[in-house]
Amino acid sequence: MRNGGVSFWWQQLGLPSPADRLAGDVTCDVAVVGAGLTGLWTAYYLQEADPSLDIRVLEAEFAGFGASGRNGGWLSSELAGSARAYAEVAGEEGVQRLRSALRATVDEVIEVAAREGIEADIVRSGVLRVARSQAQAQRLAGELTADQVLDRIRVAGAVSGHFDPDCARVHPARLVSGVARVVRERGVRIHEGTRAVAVAPGAVVTDRGTVRAPVVLRCLEGFTAGLAGHRREWLPMNSAIVVTEPLTDAQWRDIGWRGEELLGDEAHAYCYAQRTADGRIALGGRGVPYRFGSRTDVEGRTQDWTVESLRSTLASLFPSLARVGIDHAWCGVLGVPRDWSASVSFDPAAGLGHAGGYVGSGLTATNLAGRTLRDLVLGRETALVRLPWTNHRVRRWEPEPLRWAGVHALYRLYRAADRREDAGLPRTSRIARVANRVAGR
Repeated sequence: MRNGGVSFWWQQLGLPSPADRLAGDVTCDVAVVGAGLTGLWTAYYLQEADPSLDIRVLEAEFAGFGASGRNGGWLSSELAGSARAYAEVAGEEGVQRLRSALRATVDEVIEVAAREGIEADIVRSGVLRVARSQAQAQRLAGELTADQVLDRIRVAGAVSGHFDPDCARVHPARLVSGVARVVRERGVRIHEGTRAVAVAPGAVVTDRGTVRAPVVLRCLEGFTAGLAGHRREWLPMNSAIVVTEPLTDAQWRDIGWRGEELLGDEAHAYCYAQRTADGRIALGGRGVPYRFGSRTDVEGRTQDWTVESLRSTLASLFPSLARVGIDHAWCGVLGVPRDWSASVSFDPAAGLGHAGGYVGSGLTATNLAGRTLRDLVLGRETALVRLPWTNHRVRRWEPEPLRWAGVHALYRLYRAADRREDAGLPRTSRIARVANRVAGR
């Protein structure tokens, strides 16, 4: 079994070598910090709107090194953050506008990929969410009975389910590398192997020179804590994934997973899975939730016990696959604000903007954020700039060791709540409700 190497997705494509490193001080119109999907989509839409702009994207490793090339491949309409937090700003009507925008964005990404020749194993297959206890069923309020769930996928212990058609399966590394290719072809410079160390109005200081620009956009998601002065802004929360060896036709028939729909559960420490284009199961969930001091992983390597935990989850979902081989494991970080809600912001006076904090639901949200940043930077009064996540502000995380202790305690509470519910508690555990209050969700 391979552990790390950024991700299985990148190992399939072959790890790229950083290209076009910054060679000293430069000046441009727009400097984007981070070549994940947020930064790349922002560059794509800005260049499309104004081809005269000199746009530079700065990336410490290579385009798609972070969550954009490591995630579970869910192009979903899932809300990137807390409905409660957004409702406090814009009411329920504002939350619904954001949900609608995310649903439309699923189609936007698919259409752009088709138009630009980005082959990313995209199948608009929907997502099946399964409740495996009475408490989960109460939270899910799904329309599918246990038998209807089993007709789609034979998930052990299924009680009920919900099917959402507004979701597509994608290959993350193929998508992000495709967007990077298109952006480069349009004349945007992506300076890989160039680490930003500080951001200020009019300038980005890197380890290879200073980029001066009237517009500076921070798009670092889970790596935001690496910038000077931003350590407590967004928590780099860890998520881990394993991918099986290719399943045989008999194994697929046995578990009844005939289509390409994605699969998730309703546990507090939830899991998410996809059937890959080459006939494997990629399954993710929490490992070590957070590393002290907002540190991040080394090229995606995760802990052995995390691999075993995910292997156990797979066997719990599909007992007949208990002995199936695990070919690859990896992890990555996602950005989590203190109120668990994403934001897209731009200050025209300072020329500073940012987008991110997607709390694990960012694959679709990155595109919507990129289009929103475009409109904010260009001063457009559109429906996108009036979404409730625009210019959303939130307090910083607690200093260490409080945030390390708090996050680890939080996930111990969530796992304890799952154990109680799995043991027969018919409603959501009070432990989970306490954990949600502590988290600020």
